[in-house]
Amino acid sequence: MTHKHCILIGAPLDSGKRNRGCLMGPDAYRTAGLAEAIRDLGHTVTDTGNVAPDVVSVAPPRNPALHALDETVGWTRALMRAAQRHAPDGMPIFLGGDHALSLGTVAGMAAHAATMGRPLFVLWLDAHPDLHTPDTTTSGNLHGTPLGYVTGQPGFDAFPALTARVDPAHLCIIGLRSVDAAEHALVQAQGIDVADMRAIDEYGIRAPLAAFLDRVAAADGLLHVSLDVDFLDPAIAPAVGTTVPGGATLREAHLVMEMLCDAGCVTSLDLVELNPFLDERGRTASVMVDLTASLLGRRVFDRPTRSYA
Repeated sequence: MTHKHCILIGAPLDSGKRNRGCLMGPDAYRTAGLAEAIRDLGHTVTDTGNVAPDVVSVAPPRNPALHALDETVGWTRALMRAAQRHAPDGMPIFLGGDHALSLGTVAGMAAHAATMGRPLFVLWLDAHPDLHTPDTTTSGNLHGTPLGYVTGQPGFDAFPALTARVDPAHLCIIGLRSVDAAEHALVQAQGIDVADMRAIDEYGIRAPLAAFLDRVAAADGLLHVSLDVDFLDPAIAPAVGTTVPGGATLREAHLVMEMLCDAGCVTSLDLVELNPFLDERGRTASVMVDLTASLLGRRVFDRPTRSYA
């Protein structure tokens, strides 16, 4: 694998939903040895510390259910800037924080891709499509809206204007198993590439990902990967407030990361929805670190194993 300079950007964002704890995520990844795991693979790492949100005040929303709109808009502005500032220097790895951070990280990476004259593709590894808008969400939780925002759906008046939107044809969502009616309609209307857990059960996880990666390569695209803890089955990754049974197995998740490594097109990464308050002795944080290491080149023969000689 080619050498990468990885730039760790902490985003202790906890405003995208009402249950607290994701603000501890960035430090949990650091404690679990993320930087050390990356360096052990021969890459270089810069930890930029944690981003702070802009302080903003926006007009009251049309949807009274919305939670923490001002704070989430402030995070979006700050993370858009952080993505655009650091992307030219290496591979940004955004340490969440809940999935509302992707409102800013994906928008910022799309803007960066546009300056290079290349399209941004997004691989969304998640139990949920996160395609709501501030008007369609009934929960009011903005961590369910990032893909609605970055694809240019209406209703995001309070958020920064997009300098580049993500073409829905450049999205691939893998791991779906909890989809609201409004999101289901939008997935179909926009022609978004999805592989839900039924499809993965029947045909495996390799085929849909390989087809998507072929499209990224054919377009010479940049690829942003957004990895939500709830992509994984809660039996192996319990530290998330949005657990949905029946997620990806550990082996399936590592295969995804190894295929991404082989493709060589990943230019940025989100690690989101880790709530250390719900973890078991750091188990989920360690799994997420191991998956990141697989994305960056670790293979089974690199791992210490018991000798039976």
